[in-house]
Amino acid sequence: MPPDTAVHDPKARHDGWRTLARFMPYLWPRDNPALRWRIVWACVFILLSTATQLVLPYLMKWAVDLMGTTGRKMVQLALLTVLAYAAGRLIQTALDNIRNIVFEKVGQDATRALAESVFSQLHRLSLRFHLARRTGEVTKTIERGTKSIDTMLYFMLFNIAPTILQLVVVAVIFYINFGIGLVVATGIAVAAYIWVTRAITEWRSKLREEMNKLDGQALARAVDSLLNYETVKYFSAEAREEARFASATRAYAIAAVKSENSLGLLNIAQGVVVNLLMAGALAWTVYGWWQGNYTAGQLVFVQTYLVQLFRPLDMLGMVYRTIRQGLIDMAEMFRLLDTSVEVPDAPGAPALVIRKPSLVFDNVQFGYEPDRTILHGLSFEVPAGEAFAIVGPSGAGKSTIARLLFRFYDPWSGRILIDGQDIAQVTQTSLRAAIGIVPQDSVLFNDTIGYNIGYGRSDATLADVEAAAKGAALMGLIERLPKGFETEVGERGLKLSGGEKQRVAIARTLVKNPPILLLDEATSALDTRTEQDILATLHRVAEHRTTLSIAHRLSTIADADRILVLNEGRLAESGSHAELLRRDGLYAEMWTRQAAEAEAMSEAAE
Repeated sequence: MPPDTAVHDPKARHDGWRTLARFMPYLWPRDNPALRWRIVWACVFILLSTATQLVLPYLMKWAVDLMGTTGRKMVQLALLTVLAYAAGRLIQTALDNIRNIVFEKVGQDATRALAESVFSQLHRLSLRFHLARRTGEVTKTIERGTKSIDTMLYFMLFNIAPTILQLVVVAVIFYINFGIGLVVATGIAVAAYIWVTRAITEWRSKLREEMNKLDGQALARAVDSLLNYETVKYFSAEAREEARFASATRAYAIAAVKSENSLGLLNIAQGVVVNLLMAGALAWTVYGWWQGNYTAGQLVFVQTYLVQLFRPLDMLGMVYRTIRQGLIDMAEMFRLLDTSVEVPDAPGAPALVIRKPSLVFDNVQFGYEPDRTILHGLSFEVPAGEAFAIVGPSGAGKSTIARLLFRFYDPWSGRILIDGQDIAQVTQTSLRAAIGIVPQDSVLFNDTIGYNIGYGRSDATLADVEAAAKGAALMGLIERLPKGFETEVGERGLKLSGGEKQRVAIARTLVKNPPILLLDEATSALDTRTEQDILATLHRVAEHRTTLSIAHRLSTIADADRILVLNEGRLAESGSHAELLRRDGLYAEMWTRQAAEAEAMSEAAE
């Protein structure tokens, strides 16, 4: 991948030549000489095609002039000239298509490389970025950016470059055959055409940016609504969602109408410039023929050259718009690349090496916002091989501990140590490879059960998947399914029940086989019978590992070696279940309340 040399300024605009300069390393990769040779050969075919095109008007001129004379030999020469003209057009078509074939791999490879860079960057960005951005908007940005690259490159290399070359050569030919007058007129017309095109297109670009923004907003609302399909149904909010989506699509439609109407204005302005030049040039040639200075063939000569010249120029508006829009769309992707990585690896960070998987929080202070502190100097130590639990009221900071442990965020101050190593000083890949988690909300990939279980380790075998499924009490379900492990779980695993998704998440962690286990309400979605089976499995798996359980239901962690009780981001109590009950503090109060609730539910069930 080309190096990312961007200046990380979120306010910077990149929809200009600087964007193109940043894209050049993808187009001209230093580590791929074969692709660079393809670009060279494409340029050779461009030159050959342009040269062939510039010869064609001469052939047509000679044919017309020969037809003005008599004699068998002249007829034969005229016929040969016409055949040569047709052959030249065929050769030009062949050269253009060979050029496209040679260059296609270059464009696709550049598009692929940039898309992979953006995708990789999205996975490097922090959890804060992904919580703040809508998935639909991000995917639309990548889609527009990658689609624009190939088209933009095609126009820049195969339209603009040959057109500039033709302008220079045609100016020389017109000067030799007609003098400086026609050259000056053509130059003025081309300059006027480019000015009109650029001025109107710049105006249109602002309309297009607004249209893209509204398009992304509409898509984001649609994706957000569909991802929350069940929630919409729970609250009978279909009409409300339709109204939100409709307001976005109506705004987009208004912006699209303005953009398309401005296109009509641009085409009219371009047509005025082109046809004024064409009328003047042909009239000048007819006048010279009447004066006896030019032949009839030269009228065709001028007309053919102007048609050839203005055919690509006639597309200049579309070409400029395409390139301009391509640069805007690419700039949006580069803004993603430019987004600062909130939690980077330290320079030269080594991999985490674990001999004894101990875990230490050393005076950790953290909050998601500067004015709202979640953890206030939290300190505790989990010795290697022991099972600790963290409990506390809602908002005490329990889930924040899990996020900090995985380095989704870095503490404001303090350190987190694993086996004596500061996790901020080791690679995140090695850190996360050492920790297995069973989250409270288990989100699955839209793939098979087998794929989701095997996701825990890239080299997992079928035997590993089966063993993990058995350990997570999943085999009963899988054996009842007609497709077994090949059963699709649906978007975010919605085809499975909450308990089934939780068991898949547990099996996935069993496949990973990490030295440290983090159980974040790991049995919260399970029924009592299955919960006991899973707890027995987790206890067996936790042997000889360091386990940190985050729990709301105190009965699930009563046998932990030590229980840490958090309150408002501080360690309020610490001890075994029995010690904490004897202390008659916050833990005992929570235990009593939950026991009373369980008793009340039992009486209600009877």
